[in-house]
Amino acid sequence: MSMVNQPQNNSHGPGDADLAHINVERLSLTLGVNAILRDISFTVECGSLTGIVGPNGAGKSSLLRAIYCHRYDQPASLSGQVMIAGHPVHKMNRRERACKIAVVLQESALPFEVSVREVLATGLTPRKPLLSFTSRDDTQLIERIAADLDVMRFIDRDFGSLSGGEKQRVLIARALVQQPQILLLDEPTNHLDIQHQIETLSLVRSLGVTVLLTIHDLNMAGAYCDQLLVLNKGQLVANGKPDQVLNRELIQDVFRVSADVAIVRNTHTQERRIRIAYDMPSRVPVAAQPSREFRK
Repeated sequence: MSMVNQPQNNSHGPGDADLAHINVERLSLTLGVNAILRDISFTVECGSLTGIVGPNGAGKSSLLRAIYCHRYDQPASLSGQVMIAGHPVHKMNRRERACKIAVVLQESALPFEVSVREVLATGLTPRKPLLSFTSRDDTQLIERIAADLDVMRFIDRDFGSLSGGEKQRVLIARALVQQPQILLLDEPTNHLDIQHQIETLSLVRSLGVTVLLTIHDLNMAGAYCDQLLVLNKGQLVANGKPDQVLNRELIQDVFRVSADVAIVRNTHTQERRIRIAYDMPSRVPVAAQPSREFRK
């Protein structure tokens, strides 16, 4: 895979004083009788983009849910602590959490016939009294973020009529209308083609807020993330800069595939970047056509 140009960070989010770090200490989660997360600890720095990678079932989405205190529909046991800027998340009420943390899930249930503008306005909810009207300042905030994220050109269209990449951009814009300190994204590039994957990750990189996201593509993760958390079977097995944690041995152990890992340097910015080439199996020859006797 060719290297992806990483954009500069041009903040569309809160100012530096409003950013927050995440501190997770000995976090464990059990659902029913199944241990989902086991004794996980890490720190996410203010304003950084941190990716969570790992095979299916490793606990990536569960880790995001645990951070924002997701309500489960089955017996759940959560231990450990999640701190946002030094404040325990579990002691915040839902409105307080929503003012600090915005979440964009893989599947967002929205009415098909609702305009993009109406979707963005729902981001105001945590900071406004119930049944209050949208003020001029609210409208200006929505339109500024819509313009920053290139959503303004279809702001009056039905959300359901948009492409996958456009919908993802709208959902991220709605999250920013909340004016959060932390942005959690669950597979923001899922089901997107390569162009929209690059556009979405470039957008996320430029937001200027503290971002924690789950992602499958290790090359994309290496190109855009400042830090990677590698999960396997509910445990944190590696944590650090992409070029420090992604190596041939880890990829074999965690993802069960062989790969060549190279560190390359961007000739323009002199940044070190990781590039992963997977060892593909030899092409299997097409089986010969069965004989007429066999077909009978």
